Amino acid sequence: MHSIFLKYFDEVARQRSIRKAALVLNVSSTSVNRKILKIEEELGASLFDRTPEGVELTAVGGILLEHCRRVLHEFDRTRVLIDDMRDLRTGHLNIITVDSVAIGSLPRAINEFSKVYPDISISVTTAQPEDVVDAVAMGDADIGIAFTFTSHPDVRILSEKSAPFGALVRPDHPLSGWPSVTVEDLAGYRLIRTIDARGRNSIIDQAMSTLVTPLSTYVFTNTLFLAKEMILSNHGIGLYTKIGFYDEVQRGELSFIPLIQATLGNVRVGVMASASAAIGPAKRLMCDIISREMGSMRLDS
Repeated sequence: MHSIFLKYFDEVARQRSIRKAALVLNVSSTSVNRKILKIEEELGASLFDRTPEGVELTAVGGILLEHCRRVLHEFDRTRVLIDDMRDLRTGHLNIITVDSVAIGSLPRAINEFSKVYPDISISVTTAQPEDVVDAVAMGDADIGIAFTFTSHPDVRILSEKSAPFGALVRPDHPLSGWPSVTVEDLAGYRLIRTIDARGRNSIIDQAMSTLVTPLSTYVFTNTLFLAKEMILSNHGIGLYTKIGFYDEVQRGELSFIPLIQATLGNVRVGVMASASAAIGPAKRLMCDIISREMGSMRLDS
């Protein structure tokens, strides 16, 4: 049923008169009456009993009025949210993330967000996973994106995506084409590593601690950009999730080989916010866009 009818019907029920409702609505009585008669014909039931003094709701009309007012109330709430989004012209969002997300998926999300909120400024800081969670829990960041190794009582996980680790190699590398590898298969190859993989409780270090022949690190850096260039230049292999290398893998410049290892194969990356802070329209939209962006990525092969 059209929204115009809902408004007409609600006002007639309030005024108990088609004529009085038409005056309030600033339309003709004929228009109001015609709308009501049309719906009554479609329903096969009367909504009002007509009397010389006005109109009275029938039992069917009472049921429809309850639905009508619920719909109008929800529409008003939705319109307020839309108005908030339209009218919010300025503000700031503080995002903290692991380095890999800042490479491709986050810039695309920011581009999409800016179409709706072009004047909201954004700051992006990269940090280790534990520091991302701490910053969100303490209220130092509005949005966090990091591996969700453990839960935190002050952090709300808004969405999660499976992001297992794998070996990143050039297409001409001896491991390229393998369906999967184990940590032991990587022995003898030099690693390119970044600070994201060496947090206070690095799961990569834990996974390698049992190897008879430890893996050697050729380049250790605090920027994934340099690590990627070193892998592309064949100076070593990477042990990462696919997130920060997604475009290169899609273009065929790098190969991602899934890693068969319990700890590294069950990693998830999450979008998070403070459990105690409100999530306004702008923050909600940014979180939704980031979640959709990561959700569209195939990260397990």
